[in-house]
Amino acid sequence: MIKYDKLVRDRIPEIIEADDKKALTRVLGIEETKNYLGLKLKEELEEYLTSNQVEELADLQEVIFALLECHGITRSEFEKIRLKKVKQRGAFSRKLLLEAVIE
Repeated sequence: MIKYDKLVRDRIPEIIEADDKKALTRVLGIEETKNYLGLKLKEELEEYLTSNQVEELADLQEVIFALLECHGITRSEFEKIRLKKVKQRGAFSRKLLLEAVIE
């Protein structure tokens, strides 16, 4: 038996069982879900930074969507929050690197 103790996508247990293996799972409560999503966010970010593959960004976005759901925020509400920040502080389209501030 291999122990994992990690949050997985919904279809992973059936994929495992299609390979004639048994997946032991349990359903998490909301606080545990937030904690495991935080760990998953770090895992997916590391995978992106290591591979530089766009597919890993899709995994990151999926984790973010799940976190939004935990916080009771819809994707459209989140988009409004994002756009408000862009209006107030800008985006990253100009690729600016702040090297120093002279006082």
